[in-house]
Amino acid sequence: MSAATTLRVEGTRILSGGTPVVLRGMGLGGWMNMENFITGYPATESQQRRALRRVLGEDGYRRFFERFLSAFFTDADAAFLRSLGLNSVRVPFNYRHFEDDDAPFVIKPEGFRLLDSVVDACARHGIYTILDLHALPGAQNQHWHSDNPTQWAHFWSQRQFQDRVVNLWEHLAEHYRDNPWVAGYNPVNEPADAHGEAIGPFYRRLVAAIRAVDPHHILFLDGNRYSTQFDQLGDPLPNCVYTAHDYALPGFVDGGPYPGVSRGRHVDRDVVEETFLERTAYMRETGTPIWIGEFGPVYTGDPERDAQRYRLLEDQLEIYSRYDASWALWTYKDIGLQGLVHADEDSPYVRRIAPVLEKKARLGVDSWGSTDEGVRHVLEPIEELFRTEFPDFQPYPWGARRWIHGHIRHVMLAEAMVDDFARAFEGVGPVEAERLADAFAFEASRVREPLAAILARASERG
Repeated sequence: MSAATTLRVEGTRILSGGTPVVLRGMGLGGWMNMENFITGYPATESQQRRALRRVLGEDGYRRFFERFLSAFFTDADAAFLRSLGLNSVRVPFNYRHFEDDDAPFVIKPEGFRLLDSVVDACARHGIYTILDLHALPGAQNQHWHSDNPTQWAHFWSQRQFQDRVVNLWEHLAEHYRDNPWVAGYNPVNEPADAHGEAIGPFYRRLVAAIRAVDPHHILFLDGNRYSTQFDQLGDPLPNCVYTAHDYALPGFVDGGPYPGVSRGRHVDRDVVEETFLERTAYMRETGTPIWIGEFGPVYTGDPERDAQRYRLLEDQLEIYSRYDASWALWTYKDIGLQGLVHADEDSPYVRRIAPVLEKKARLGVDSWGSTDEGVRHVLEPIEELFRTEFPDFQPYPWGARRWIHGHIRHVMLAEAMVDDFARAFEGVGPVEAERLADAFAFEASRVREPLAAILARASERG
C-alpha cells in the first residue's frame, strides 16, 4: 500500500497535498446495500432476506450471505478497476450492517469488518473509497434502494431516526479518521425530504457531529429530491463537496433513441449538457467542486440501442471532463442490466432465478429494470381515475403517475413476488447455497467490454 494524503477541498478543486485530483470511478451498488435489479430479487433487501432465511434455514442463509459478501468485491475487482485507470469507488451500505432496529445505538463490529475489506482492497491498488450511507433507518427517500417497502420517507419526520444516523456517523468517523485512502463520507444518499424543511438543519447538525470526531475528511453532500435540488441546503459548508446525480432520459429502461425523443422530450448532446449544467448550477455558483455521484444508462441487449447508450455515456464523460467534474458511474457489478461486470447468465444462481426475472419483467415489478408494458391494462383505468377525480394531486417527488406505479408495481406486486423468489431456492442445502453466491466472484463473472473500453479512454483523457 503506497502512501496517500487525506484529500481536502480548496475552492473548486479536490486536492491531495497541493495536487488537484479528479475522482473517476464506480459505485459498488448491490453489495452492502442490495437492490432488486442488481441481484435479481423483487421488492426490498429486507423482504428478500426474510424470504431466504425462511426457505434456506439459518445455516444456509448465513452461508449464502457470508459468501456473497466476501466474493462480490475482492482484490481481483480492485485490480481490474485500476487497470482501467479508475481511481475511486463509492461504497453504498445499509445501516442494518451496523445497527439492529431492536437495539438502536448499539453499533455492530461486523459492519466495519466488511467496509474495511473493500477500503483495504482498494487502497492496495491505489484507489480511494467514498463511504455512502445508502439506506437510513426510517428511509430517507421513497424508493426500494433505501430498503423502503412503503413509499413513505419517515426519516425526516422522526428525531429518533436522525439521532441514530448521527450516532452511526460518529462511530464511522472515529474508525476512518486516520485513513487517507478514504476520500470522504457521503452521509445520506438521495435524500427526499418532501417538505424541504428538515434537510438543511439536519445536514448542519450531522456535519458538526462528524467534524467534532474527524475534522479532516471531505463530506460529500447529496442535494434534496434525489440529489437534484440544492436550494434548501443553504450556504456551502467548509471542506464539503455537493454531489449531483445525473441520469439522462435516453439511458432509462424506457428511454428512446439517442439522439431522439424520450418521455416526450427530444434529447441530444446539447440537452445532456444543459441538464448537467442545471443540476450543477449550485456548485458553479458557490465555487465548490463538482462530483457526479451517480449516472449511467441501462442496457437492453439490442446492439443498436446499446450502441446509442454507449454514445450517450461517452458524451456525458466528455462533458464532465471539460468541467473538471469528478464522477462515479452506477454500477460496478450486477446480473446484466447496467453493470461493468455481471454474473454469467449460465451460472447456477442466474439459472435458478430465471423464472423470477421473467415474471418481474412481464409484470413491470422493478422500477429500474422494467417497464409497464405488460400491465398497462391494469394501470390505465387507475391513471384515468386519478386524472378525473384528483386532477390536482401531485405527490412528491414525481407526481401522480409515478406515485401510482410505485404503489402498484414496485410495492404491491413486488411484495407479492417475494414468495416466488423464495420458491426458487426450495431444496437448496447450505453447501449449495454457498456455491450459488460464487456467481458474483470476479473470476466467474463477465466484463461488458465496450463499457470497459469507454471508461479506459475517459481515464486516459483526464
